[in-house]
Amino acid sequence: MHAARTYIARTLATLLFVPLLAPAQVIGTLGNFDVVNTTGQDAHGFEIELEGLHLSDITDTFGGAGRGFPSSVERYGAPLLSEYTNGALFGVRVTYQASFAAGVWSTGTPSGVFSTPGESCWSGGGIAYGPATPCDHFGVGHVGSPTRTGYSWLVEATPGSGVLQPLQAALPAPQWQVSPSPVVGAPPLVVARIQAPRPPEVGEPQFGTPMWVKVYSTEFEDKVALEDLMGGNAKVEQAKQHTEIEWQLLQTDPGNPAAGALENGGGAEVGAGKESVLRRYEFYAYTGAFDPENHEAQPVFGDSHPADAEIGDFLGAQNVALNLNGNPVAAVPEAPPAALLAVGLMALVLWRRRQLRA
Repeated sequence: MHAARTYIARTLATLLFVPLLAPAQVIGTLGNFDVVNTTGQDAHGFEIELEGLHLSDITDTFGGAGRGFPSSVERYGAPLLSEYTNGALFGVRVTYQASFAAGVWSTGTPSGVFSTPGESCWSGGGIAYGPATPCDHFGVGHVGSPTRTGYSWLVEATPGSGVLQPLQAALPAPQWQVSPSPVVGAPPLVVARIQAPRPPEVGEPQFGTPMWVKVYSTEFEDKVALEDLMGGNAKVEQAKQHTEIEWQLLQTDPGNPAAGALENGGGAEVGAGKESVLRRYEFYAYTGAFDPENHEAQPVFGDSHPADAEIGDFLGAQNVALNLNGNPVAAVPEAPPAALLAVGLMALVLWRRRQLRA
């Protein structure tokens, strides 16, 4: 019996030392975006919620101290960073907020329509950004990728109370996923995914708010900084020369959890020698026909060919980048539980055959 255990142990040691691909290491993900206040209420702040990250993971904020853009670039100044926990969940909130004194807010973002796509909703955007501008520009950089990203305008719960509550912004937040290529030594696979807003869970199930999106994408041999993700920047302008999706209608279907999601072809291999991926999303309201019963959008020419009358107001733009730490992904000696079971059974069979031959 001792011989059997020794033989099995040696066999397992030999078979288990098989290189399996480790997850690609990510230096950081970045996002800079214009967002229009379409809540119907004046907002007095904006909040970015990054689930699964810690304060130590945050590397940059638009308007934050020590960055290329000072706190005067947008109306709320430098944001406040705070960490939260909710049961097993944890994350970081990046909060841009006005001050309240003597019943008056120091500043705010009016609700309205903004028709200039691009990174224009800040003091350097060239649009005479001021108190009447119904949009703002925000941004954050961090190590790793959050499990969920949420955007909310901060509006008064009761007028004049000075108490703010979050109200979901009509701007999807891209989520990055990096995984090793099935080909050993090849560059990693990168997926960027966005999800249309989900409908409120009240009354009969309804489709969510539809929106049109345009997507541009490119790769670079160097890394991207938060300052690069601004309108007019050479890297953003280069990305705009590479259209990935001309138009796509996004809308959440309550009967299909996968509906309303858009990702870049299920995963694309990063080019050899490339250190970063930059993607740009532009979002527009849908103004076409709806099914009166369930609010499903009914575009005349389908969900990828909008008629002119079906493209409404500009909702916002996202410039996002992913910086990779090395390319390709290295292999590590590791085995999943299923492989361990299979190898153990194989070792037993080999030992039994050896005994019979003896």
